[in-house]
Amino acid sequence: MSNAYQNSGYKKEEQSAPETVDDLMLHDGETEGEGDERTRTASSVRDIASRIPESLSAIGRDISRTIERAMSAKDDYVVAVKVSPSAQEKVDQLVAAGIFRSRAEAAGFLIDEGIKTQSALFDRVQQKLAEIERLRAELRGMVNERPA
Repeated sequence: MSNAYQNSGYKKEEQSAPETVDDLMLHDGETEGEGDERTRTASSVRDIASRIPESLSAIGRDISRTIERAMSAKDDYVVAVKVSPSAQEKVDQLVAAGIFRSRAEAAGFLIDEGIKTQSALFDRVQQKLAEIERLRAELRGMVNERPA
């Protein structure tokens, strides 16, 4: 039996082994100086590539430390607030004077001081909240009572 492909001139191309590239070889038409530059470039690339695992490891450690700090700072809360231009100026003055490292620290201090100054107000608010909760519980009790 003859194979139809045998007579058609179709020949499977033989695959040759991939050419190995040596960064240190001179290529056709390349001068000595060009080869040196190529060698330096290849060396720099290898240098950078060898540092990638170390860099990734350092990034991972930094992320872990940041997460740990964020989780351990459970007494600190971030609140976005709008302030007047004059309040912003005062906060900036505290930072510029070096009293606080950031606007957030200065604003937190001012909020805490404002709460201390207004303690009587917060006492009354707490009493009213307790009264509101008592009334809600009373209403829930009325709804849950079923006529006999």
